[in-house]
Amino acid sequence: MKKLINNPNNVVDEMIEGYVKSHPQHVKQLPENKRSLITAKETREGKVGILIGGGSGHEPAFMGYVGDGMADGVAIGNIFASPPPDPILEVTRAIDKGAGVVYVYGNYAGDVMNFGMAAELADLEYGTQVGMVLVTDDVASAPKEESEKRRGIAGEFFVTKAAGAAADKGYNLEDVVRVAKKANDHTRTMGVGLTPCSLPQTGKPSFELEENEMEIGLGHHGEPGIEKGELQPADQVADRLVNDILADMPIEKGEKVAVLVNGLGSTTRMELYIMFRRVEQILSEKGIKIHYSYVGDYSTSLEMGGCSVTLMKLDDELTELVDYPADCPMYVQK
Repeated sequence: MKKLINNPNNVVDEMIEGYVKSHPQHVKQLPENKRSLITAKETREGKVGILIGGGSGHEPAFMGYVGDGMADGVAIGNIFASPPPDPILEVTRAIDKGAGVVYVYGNYAGDVMNFGMAAELADLEYGTQVGMVLVTDDVASAPKEESEKRRGIAGEFFVTKAAGAAADKGYNLEDVVRVAKKANDHTRTMGVGLTPCSLPQTGKPSFELEENEMEIGLGHHGEPGIEKGELQPADQVADRLVNDILADMPIEKGEKVAVLVNGLGSTTRMELYIMFRRVEQILSEKGIKIHYSYVGDYSTSLEMGGCSVTLMKLDDELTELVDYPADCPMYVQK
């Protein structure tokens, strides 16, 4: 598949260079490691630092969410690959303001290993206390009774939102971890894949789907879903995604949610709004109130076709954190 790149083996570093030059008012690159970015604004002493990260190819996740009310720093890996411990450690040292640092990352073997190693090194080398929050929102990736095995996908946006707002409001390390874990526990995502993406190094499709075929539950690296079938109209797809979420996380009449309809890279806004239209209808029919809605590309998979639906069930505390303002290069909420 055609891509506007120079050297296929250097796309990540060139992307980061362009990103930092594009948004100097928001982010800066650490001199020790070019894949370590932190907020360009000086954060106050005594604030808990929020560190996010993961593989490239999911833009605007993860580097797009460094800024006020969100993350203080990000460690960036290769395409669909975890960052190694070194950039994570460098960001940790840079954003530690004496109150500790919270890591928010998806449940993938490489991330679990590398963020865990960085946390141990941060304690040994700098005496930094690190809290760990693992995102596990993907309903399709494991049954409910094995939810600890689930992948982290678009729901990581909501968990980062909660953690970043809590830290900005002055929560201590223990409470930031608590509220971020609660956000994860209250968040579910289901996705559908329509077309594959291709890695810059190979130019070949990451998986195969027939012209009139879709895959329910496809992972955002192209991991197999739970069901392949004939492409269906948007309303039927939305029904399937929302109903699977509600079967896994019942939401009662009168309760409220935050909704994210997320594009995977090549799906148009027109299609995403058509999906959201049906999501709103389903929830309205069930007496579930949408408190805040997000529609667009929040966590992509290069140029993959398809989308995901994420619901976060809100209580008073999570509502306050969702409402909290944020100012990042790729996401602003007033």
